[in-house]
Amino acid sequence: MTFCRDRRSGRFDLRVMAAGAIAVLLTTSAASAATITNRGDKEVKLTITEDTSVQDEVLPVGKVIGGVCQKSCIIRLSDNASDEYELDGSDSVSVEGGFLYYDSPVNGGAPPVGSTSEERERH
Repeated sequence: MTFCRDRRSGRFDLRVMAAGAIAVLLTTSAASAATITNRGDKEVKLTITEDTSVQDEVLPVGKVIGGVCQKSCIIRLSDNASDEYELDGSDSVSVEGGFLYYDSPVNGGAPPVGSTSEERERH
C-alpha cells in the first residue's frame, strides 16, 4: 500500500517545523540567563558587567534577579574589587554572608533562608 502526499501538505509541515524550531530557540535563549538570589540577612549591591555594559542593582533580602548574563558576565559584590565572580548564562547563584555561591541543580540548589539541612532531608 502506498500513500500519496500532496505537495502543499509538505510545505505546511515545513512551515510548522520552522515555527516550532524558532519558538524553541527563543525559549532556550531566555532560559539560559543567569539568576542571582539573596539568601543573606542584608541587601546586597551588585555591579553586573556584561561586554561593555555596566549595571548596578540592589538585591533585597530573599529576592531573585533573573535574566542576568545572557552569555557571560562579571558580578562584583558591594563595590569590592576582590569580590568578583564570573557567571555564564546558565548559572544559578546565591549571595549570603558577603560571598557568592554557585547553586547545584543536582541537590536542588541552596536551601531557603532560615532552613537547616535536617529540614531539607525530611522533605
